[in-house]
Amino acid sequence: MKTFGRISDSILWTKECLVNYGRTVNTERWQGIPSPDSMFEYLFHSFKAEIPSTIEELVKEAKPNLPWADQHFEERICGLPLNPPPSHVNWPFSQRGNEKFGGTTKFSHSYPERIWPKYGELENGLSSDKPADKIKGIRYDYGDFNDVLDLLEREPYTRQAFLPIWFPEDTGSVHGERVPCTIGYYFIRRGNYLHVVYYIRSCDYRRHFRDDIYLACRKVQWAIERLKDKNPEGWKDVVPGYLSMNITSLHCFNSEKEILKKSNS
Repeated sequence: MKTFGRISDSILWTKECLVNYGRTVNTERWQGIPSPDSMFEYLFHSFKAEIPSTIEELVKEAKPNLPWADQHFEERICGLPLNPPPSHVNWPFSQRGNEKFGGTTKFSHSYPERIWPKYGELENGLSSDKPADKIKGIRYDYGDFNDVLDLLEREPYTRQAFLPIWFPEDTGSVHGERVPCTIGYYFIRRGNYLHVVYYIRSCDYRRHFRDDIYLACRKVQWAIERLKDKNPEGWKDVVPGYLSMNITSLHCFNSEKEILKKSNS
């Protein structure tokens, strides 16, 4: 796997891979609706890059869409299954209305909803915390990001600290709506580094790639701070390690590939 010392270098290399090795493909759907254009796609793209220790350096390297990315990150770590997340109206590439993308009031899914699914939908702006209201899987209650952090506190070198975004209800897309682009985030500590492996099935280079990187790295920075609060002695020297990103379909619209080729970012 190609390894980078700087996030910015991994981003430019990713663009070069798409531009140089992409192929046109006709897919049936995009964002849950009939595809408005064919795709220019590069398959099976992976890389590893060092995560900056500070938010300021990460912003400089990833160049996310601010202020939206920071607003949405706060929604992702707020502990509530927000749907829709309020920041969606500020997303630079938002569609007019969301009736085509999951409903007039709720999307088919949201990242806060998948990160904090333990008690299901919000009711009247409030989320339950009663054990009887927990959503159950086949045998056990659902977990959330806090459970991942609790596991890392108990077993810092565990190989089980996975935060899923893709749920069984997405399998086969039987409901006909949008399904998450992200499969999940796998956190793993080795030595005094906390790494994240980011599995993503579909990534639009122009609209999402930089923000996807930023939000994944921010999760690592945030997790370290929370774990230092939980166990100061055990986590005091831990810093962000690598982002290992694995993209099945890296793409842009076919009509945008010439724009991408001429851009410097």
